[in-house]
Amino acid sequence: MTDIAMIKAARDRIGNHARRTPLLSSPFLDEIAGRRLFVKAECLQLTGSFKFRGAWSAISALDEETRGKGVIAFSSGNHAQGVALAARMHGIPAVIIMPSDAPNLKIENTRAYGAEVVLYDRQNEDRDAIGERLSAERNLTLIRPFDEPHVVAGQGTVGLELAEQADEHGIARAEVLVPCGGGGLTAGIALALEAEAPGLVVRPCEPDGFDDTARSLAAGRIERNAAMGGSICDAILTPSPGHVTFPITSRLCGPGLVVSDDEAARAMVLAFTRLKIVVEPGAAVALAAALFRQKEIMGDAVIAVASGGNVDPGFFSETLRRYR
Repeated sequence: MTDIAMIKAARDRIGNHARRTPLLSSPFLDEIAGRRLFVKAECLQLTGSFKFRGAWSAISALDEETRGKGVIAFSSGNHAQGVALAARMHGIPAVIIMPSDAPNLKIENTRAYGAEVVLYDRQNEDRDAIGERLSAERNLTLIRPFDEPHVVAGQGTVGLELAEQADEHGIARAEVLVPCGGGGLTAGIALALEAEAPGLVVRPCEPDGFDDTARSLAAGRIERNAAMGGSICDAILTPSPGHVTFPITSRLCGPGLVVSDDEAARAMVLAFTRLKIVVEPGAAVALAAALFRQKEIMGDAVIAVASGGNVDPGFFSETLRRYR
């Protein structure tokens, strides 16, 4: 089980290989949110998302012989790119299983990082089964996107940075809103903040219709989504919370927040116009919650994690045109 010691060890292994991403703010966004709003810009991380942290953490934790045989991962795109680049930097092969409807940019980038991409139909095929089969056939180590303690530890390094940055800004108490798919980032940040900044409380954020974590937290047991497609927030569409991550989030997190695709798109535009950053739809749900769920948030300050920025240029341009 991931703990603060593992997160700090992951930080030491990552070292300068990952970027310390900034904490941004804008008086225009403060006015909409009705409080001080800070945005942790993980969209500026290597490969365009926080996923590089967990990928490096998990790969670097393998013994040299195992690591040298190569790794395999399944992802809609951000974990794919993180594993692909981390594997290339370690000089090892990587096979990535991606849904055929993933944004072309993510598929192309994953291949450009040197990984072999295997596409599958997310509506009719089981990516876990495909991953385990190929892992066995090729003797590759499976790096799971969130249900892996070393991956959670790597994502927890975001929380260590947040604790330091919140202190720099004089933020002792606040809710930290985190885009949530399987819960790796949410759980990692929550563990880090529990140890380093207990006044900061994590709340997972999800798109409407895919709020498995919010429903699971409310029910006290893992709930599943009825569908696996139909939202623009492709990066965080997972079947259910992870078995590694849910015990952590259920212990440490506040209630989940849910936003519409329309609100996520509006948050993307505001992030671009006011903060000058590109945020993909799934990564914008936390900012959307901070902006459009003011009455469900407590305190005079809120922190939203912008977890990734890998969005197709055509979709981004159309979103800007439609919502500006």
